[in-house]
Amino acid sequence: MNATVVTHEMGRRISGHRDRFQALFEAYFRSLRSRWDAPQLSRFAPEALDRVEELALRGGKRQRVAFVYEAMNLVPGTGRQDAVDTAALSIELLQAHLLIHDDIIDDAPTRRGGPSTYYAYRDAIPDRPQHALGLAMLAGDLALTLSLQVIADAALPAWMAQSMTQLQLEAATSTFLGQIFDLERDFLGVPDEDLLHSVCDYKAARSSALAPLQLGLLAAEQDPREHDESLRRYAWAFGVSGQMRDDYLSLFGDEKVTGKPATADVRDGRVTYPIRMALLAASPSERKVLESVLGRPDASETDVDNVRQIVRNHRVDRALLTAMRRYADLASREAATWAGWGEAESVAFFRDVPVWGIERLL
Repeated sequence: MNATVVTHEMGRRISGHRDRFQALFEAYFRSLRSRWDAPQLSRFAPEALDRVEELALRGGKRQRVAFVYEAMNLVPGTGRQDAVDTAALSIELLQAHLLIHDDIIDDAPTRRGGPSTYYAYRDAIPDRPQHALGLAMLAGDLALTLSLQVIADAALPAWMAQSMTQLQLEAATSTFLGQIFDLERDFLGVPDEDLLHSVCDYKAARSSALAPLQLGLLAAEQDPREHDESLRRYAWAFGVSGQMRDDYLSLFGDEKVTGKPATADVRDGRVTYPIRMALLAASPSERKVLESVLGRPDASETDVDNVRQIVRNHRVDRALLTAMRRYADLASREAATWAGWGEAESVAFFRDVPVWGIERLL
């Protein structure tokens, strides 16, 4: 199947999961509001839920949601719809938490084509920046507690609820450690590629790919530990490929499509995959240009264009495209081995979705 056909098919299937889930998510927030126990005299307490709901429903591609539903479908005839819906809600609430805190860490003004939660608070109370920071942090914490509460509130068997909670706690902890490691790598000069892979694994792959796979299998009343090594190999390769794509788009992407300024990583001084490759390949004069621009909040579009040109001069952009496709292929080949125990259509989904992850925005 060629890349165009794969991209169309994956887009169709993921859109189907996204649209169905959107209705479920909206119903969840309506139900939550009907029993929300916030102080009646408070302005900020109910507003925190508003902020979480607004970001969560604004949504993204809902790839994590698609993963949990397709993972349940790997074992047809055994799944519980209430369990997979609960897992999907928990995943997206945890993701809302992670995005809110990530935008605080990065001082990011936008997310998903709109204002970040942090900047929404800053705009609402411009004369109280510390309060805006605190309220944004607490809104993120609220999303985290809701991601666990939704499991506790579901009428699931005790063993399943406990297992789902444990998996979400592991995913959250891994992401926290990955965030810490991500900040640490900016103190290390030009990091090794293996270090970037490790940051990606902890910060993104475990919560974005591994946990949805595990939760979907749990919803099918299967023990994900039976396939643990293969699931982890898949999630790692898928995550690295996806991070390389995101880093590529951070330089060359369309902000209207990605929802993130293409200058953000340069101005933040992030040594991403393409920046690392450019620093290693650059001439002494080019490296001076790169080092003079990286981490400058006032870096102009011209400055960032100079970074892009150095990346292109050394064909770093092409090398990165080749690398991300190589890791996508590793994930695809790993998923193909699931044919021995998984349903064919869902195996094909996990085999083909790494290609979709690259081709849809490039």
